[in-house]
Amino acid sequence: MRGAGLNIRWAVCGAAFGLLIGLLAFAPAAWLGGVLASATGDQLRLADSRGTVWHGDAQLVLSGGQGSQDALALPGRVEWELRPTLRGFQLSVRAACCTPRALQLTLQPGWRRFQLVVSDSSSEWPAGLLVGLGAPWNTVQPHGLLQLHSEHLSVEWIEGRISVAGSARLDALGMSSSLSTLRPVGSYRLILAGSANRAPPTLQLQTLEGSLSLSGSGQWTGSRWSFQGEASAAPESEPVLGNLLNMVGRRQGARSVISLG
Repeated sequence: MRGAGLNIRWAVCGAAFGLLIGLLAFAPAAWLGGVLASATGDQLRLADSRGTVWHGDAQLVLSGGQGSQDALALPGRVEWELRPTLRGFQLSVRAACCTPRALQLTLQPGWRRFQLVVSDSSSEWPAGLLVGLGAPWNTVQPHGLLQLHSEHLSVEWIEGRISVAGSARLDALGMSSSLSTLRPVGSYRLILAGSANRAPPTLQLQTLEGSLSLSGSGQWTGSRWSFQGEASAAPESEPVLGNLLNMVGRRQGARSVISLG
């Protein structure tokens, strides 16, 4: 009788383990959407998801966060493939509208730490998507093209502290806004630079061309970004750029001071 009871317990454990493996293998894509929404404060969502956590597709929706009425979906669908590795997970993401090649991400969780490694990549995104994030983008109503490039980029969280290695560059090209009749107002470049010695990452903003000039620099201060910059308009364009200057910062004569964090 004792042997029979032991066999039953082993059978129950085996069935439970098999059920767990089955659940993991066929976990619905909606589970991944829940993780993404929680990690981003509901600013990124996966709608109409299909497939599994490991291989699926969905509509990517940008929103202003919990309780916000602002939301905008990326054109087309986003596809992903998630594979376990010896050190974590390999994630491949492709957006039909915006990624000429799939983005390759390596996720490496650990005890009180997490590392994200981004393979060198380039992608293009419509600037109008930012409206979905709510204020201030829903007022600025930007239009143009966002080109994102990464090189040897990795981000590591260790006990709440962030360190960045490598770099990322965002080119905002041919930008315009509903706050100005001038089309376009300019093109800009934002550079995120990390450090091999785990110094705080920095930001640099510069103007590539245009009547509205933007410049500034920032640094990660441990829990948030601190950024200082300014905006100014060419004298002949100041009348039609006044609303934008008022919006982006604290107006001081012909320029606006930008202070964040």
